Amino acid sequence: MSARAPLWTSDEAARATGGKANRDWSAHGVSIDTRSIAPGDLFVALQGDSRDGHGFVAAALEKGAASALVSRVPDGVASGAPLLIVEDTQRGLEDLGRASRARSPAKIAAVTGSAGKTTTKEMLRLMLSNAGQVAASAASYNNHWGVPLSLARMTRDAAFGVFEIGMNHADEIRALNAFVRPHVALITTIAPAHLEYFGTVEAIADAKAEIFESVEPGGAAILPADNPQVDRLKAHAHAAGVKRILTFGTRDRADARLVSAQGEGEGQKILAELGGKRIAFSIGAAGAHIAMNAIAALLAARELGADVKAASAALAKFNALKGRGARFAAGGIEIIDESYNANPASMSAALGLLGQTRPKSQGRRIAVLGDMLELGADSARLHGALAKDIAAAPADLVFLCGPQMAALWQALPEHSRGAYAEKSTELAPELMRNLRAGDVVLVKGSFGSRMSVIIDALKSREAATA
Repeated sequence: MSARAPLWTSDEAARATGGKANRDWSAHGVSIDTRSIAPGDLFVALQGDSRDGHGFVAAALEKGAASALVSRVPDGVASGAPLLIVEDTQRGLEDLGRASRARSPAKIAAVTGSAGKTTTKEMLRLMLSNAGQVAASAASYNNHWGVPLSLARMTRDAAFGVFEIGMNHADEIRALNAFVRPHVALITTIAPAHLEYFGTVEAIADAKAEIFESVEPGGAAILPADNPQVDRLKAHAHAAGVKRILTFGTRDRADARLVSAQGEGEGQKILAELGGKRIAFSIGAAGAHIAMNAIAALLAARELGADVKAASAALAKFNALKGRGARFAAGGIEIIDESYNANPASMSAALGLLGQTRPKSQGRRIAVLGDMLELGADSARLHGALAKDIAAAPADLVFLCGPQMAALWQALPEHSRGAYAEKSTELAPELMRNLRAGDVVLVKGSFGSRMSVIIDALKSREAATA
């Protein structure tokens, strides 16, 4: 057990949630998943649409959980087991998040946007780590349970907190950001994602701008200067009472300006300007979108009190994340793994990254793309419009899957058509048959398109050729 002070005692957790602890305990972590639970964690038995966490309480306790937050004594669990009983476990988790935020002296950043949230959050976490203990959302824990869970895990000695906030519908960010209460609220970009639910990009901007409503007094809003919605976002920030509104981008008047970005191996050298002072640094990931995320994160780090020079130097250790631009070699080919998610803006950025990558020997640039989901009535047009990005790369061959990608297939010239399939499982063997040494392969699509199937097939190819 760690010698550090516990994250939660039974008395503190009971006061925070209004629940009843049947015995004394101390927890050093919070978990909702028995597959990754650590000894000493408080297990929260959340109830989902298809699975009830109460059925895993016994397993959590067997693995060394300090206690379990439950709404009833689960079957198979002794009444004397260490439990914290509340009316509703989701609300109990939220109460722990609120209490953790209330007791913390940390400077807090909240990050949202149509693309680049997780990458920017991870950059900011890395930048701030030289200045103090950092609590940050794990993976993409940005929803109704992910945000309060991340807050509930925030250590007592954290100097900074960096939390990602996502949404599919209006009012979701408003509710989540009320838990976070950031000192800095950052919007990475506004793009046509979730159009099925919002209808217009303007409505998406309005929903993202909910992040300004719970900014702490004296806090800052950080906005993308080059985005067409920037004035709309500024108006929302003003209406929310945020006095300090800053921008990042390539425009001359941006508070953090990207002056230049030059490729350097799998990364890039960046020249930026903050507050009239130029700063040069390297980052271990390529792409114009990565450079812009870095500028945004650097501005946020400065606003949270970090030294700009030290923060920027930390980015030399940053590498693209799994599913978000990570690279690996497999059987003589190079893979760019963008399989986690996609919308028109991030798809365009990824194709631009493919265009910057030079194949080896007789290799080709190959794009393997799956459906961009939740685009509503404009989906066919937005998929078909990717043809211009493919031509600009240029991609030599294109492999597509999903019903929405049929529109792009029709827009492609015959010479660039690799194969089309309804499902990623059907596309994978077609791709495998067409690969040759030296190829560079970009894999991207919305999470629901299951492009991870393609990544797994490519990794299997590596094993087969080893």
